Amino acid sequence: MNTNKLSASPARRHSTGWRRFGEQAAIFFRGFLEHPGMVASVVPSSRATIDAMLAKVDWDRCRLFVEYGPGVGTFTTHILDRLPPDGRLLAIDTNARFVDYLRETIDDPRLEVVLGSAADVEGFVRAAGHPCADYVISGLPFSSLPEAVAEGIVAATYRVMRVGGAFMTYQFRPTARDLTQAQFEKVDTGLALFNVPPCLLAWGWKHEDPLAAREAAE
Repeated sequence: MNTNKLSASPARRHSTGWRRFGEQAAIFFRGFLEHPGMVASVVPSSRATIDAMLAKVDWDRCRLFVEYGPGVGTFTTHILDRLPPDGRLLAIDTNARFVDYLRETIDDPRLEVVLGSAADVEGFVRAAGHPCADYVISGLPFSSLPEAVAEGIVAATYRVMRVGGAFMTYQFRPTARDLTQAQFEKVDTGLALFNVPPCLLAWGWKHEDPLAAREAAE
């Protein structure tokens, strides 16, 4: 059990309940219409999917959590609810509408939302004052990205990850899982049957320090 969970300040929202859901749905759908190739689905992830993805996180050891493609914050608020008081969440999105929405609706000093590409995660992490990330979760539609771009994002994620950390994806197609298996030493998989539509879950665990491995080989 995360002993910090109860003491962490929850993300404060400007609206609640059905009103917030309506706002999120409208922003999410507009973002999909503007950039259909960069939004994985017109339907936000289910609570069951969110809980399943975040269940494997060691929150007591999490100081920097990175989220790719946060959209309207479907995962973001749940991450903040679990994050320790001294933890940080760095959310990266290429859609300015989503970035503005999160900045306007979530008032939490632990959250930093930046406009940019996940391919530049290493620079964003350094700019945030951290040497590495503990966990990275991605909602990016890897099957819609150019192959070289998708591979580059996963490779950059591996480099920026601390040993023992995980890269987490939830996708309708196996592309992200396959890319993760090609890069990370261990991959756990699952299936969220109650999501609409059902999606594949993957956790890629980093078990080696690439610099130490190179030095040992020399």
